Amino acid sequence: MIEVVAKLGRGPVFLAGEVLECVITFTNPLSASSTSASSEMLAWASAQIHCQFHASENRVALPPSDGSKHDVQAENETVFVPNRGERGQCILSTPPKILFCDLRLDPGESKSYSYCETLPVDGPPSFRGQSVKYVYKLTIGCQRVNSPIKLLRVPFRVLVLHGLKDYQFPQDEAVAPSNPFLEEEEGLKKDSRLADLATELLMVATSRRSLHLYNISNTRGKVGTFCIFKTVYKIGEDVIGTFNFSEGDIPCLQFSVSLQTEENIQEEFQRRRGQPVSFTVHARHQESCLHTAQSSFSLPIPLSSTPGFTTNIVSLKWRLHFEFVTSGESAGTCLVRGSQSEAVTWTGVEQMEVDTFSWDLPIKVLPTNPILASYVSQFSSTNSITI
Repeated sequence: MIEVVAKLGRGPVFLAGEVLECVITFTNPLSASSTSASSEMLAWASAQIHCQFHASENRVALPPSDGSKHDVQAENETVFVPNRGERGQCILSTPPKILFCDLRLDPGESKSYSYCETLPVDGPPSFRGQSVKYVYKLTIGCQRVNSPIKLLRVPFRVLVLHGLKDYQFPQDEAVAPSNPFLEEEEGLKKDSRLADLATELLMVATSRRSLHLYNISNTRGKVGTFCIFKTVYKIGEDVIGTFNFSEGDIPCLQFSVSLQTEENIQEEFQRRRGQPVSFTVHARHQESCLHTAQSSFSLPIPLSSTPGFTTNIVSLKWRLHFEFVTSGESAGTCLVRGSQSEAVTWTGVEQMEVDTFSWDLPIKVLPTNPILASYVSQFSSTNSITI
C-alpha cells in the first residue's frame, strides 16, 4: 500500500498566468500492527492540468465533436487520461509531466516531487453557473506494474484578470524590487511580480471614485435620487449606495436592491431562440421607507463568486436590480382620539393603491488577490489517495 498526498503550497486559488506549484509525496506507511513489511513499487507517475467544460443540455446547444479517438484511449486503463470518467469536454490542458519512473519505497520511506506549471492566460475562469460549468483540476496518475492507473484529482480555482497577458516585464532585473537575502528562482520571481502587478492593476481600477447621481421617477413624477460613488468593484468588496426621497413628488413606500449576476448564452449556442437569461441573486436589501428622507444600503460581493467574463459560449455580467413600491395617495392619516389633551395616535390607512417599477444598473466586478480568495475556498489545499 502506498499513500499519495498532493499539497498546493499557497492555496487553491490562482490567477491565470501564475505558476501553480504542488508537492506530491509518496509514502510506504509502516504500520505498528504489521508483522512483515515489504517494499512497494510504482512503475511511473505523471501530472497534468486540465479544464473541464460541462453544459446543460436544456439550455446550451453545442456543435457535435469527434471524440472517438479520445473515447478509445479512455477505455484503456493503461493510458493516462486526466479527465477519464468525468462529464463534459476537456477544453484546455497542459502538457503532461512525468514525475518519476520505477520508484521503490521501503517500509516507512517517503519521497516528494514538486510539480510546477504556468496556468494558461487564454482559458476561462472557474465558474459554476446554471447553464455551463468551467472546472479546473490537477490530476496525478500513478500505476503499479500490471495494474490499472489510479488518479488523484486536485481541484482548484482560477481567476482571470484581462490585460495581464499583454504586460511585458522589464528586461532589466536591477530596476525591479528584490530581497538580496533571499534566493529565488526565475519562475518564482516572475510569478511574484505577476501577483503584485495584478494587485496594483486591481487597486487602480477599483479605487477611482466619481459621483454618479440618478433620478428615480415613474409616469406620475419623481420619486427620489440615487447616489453611488463607483461602479467598478473587486469580489469581496461592498457595494454601497444612498437614496434621497426628500425631493420626490411621489411617496416611496418600499424599495429593494438585489446584487445579481446575469448568465447569458451566446445566440448561436442557445437551445431555443430567445430563451430567457439566467439570474442569480448574491445579496439583497429590502426596506420600508415611508416618511423616510434618506436611506442607504450595503451589499457584499462574495469572495466565492465569479467576476464578470465572456467566452465564445457564455457571458457573465453583474448588475444592481432595484424594485420600488410607490403610491399616488396620501402617505398616511393622523387621527386624534378624545380631547386635545390626550395623546395623538398615528394610524396608517387600511387600503392604498400602489405602483411598482424596477430598474437595473450595470456594474463591473473584477477578481481580487487569490490569496484572499483562498480563505473562503470550498477546495482543500491537500488531497490524498491510497493505491
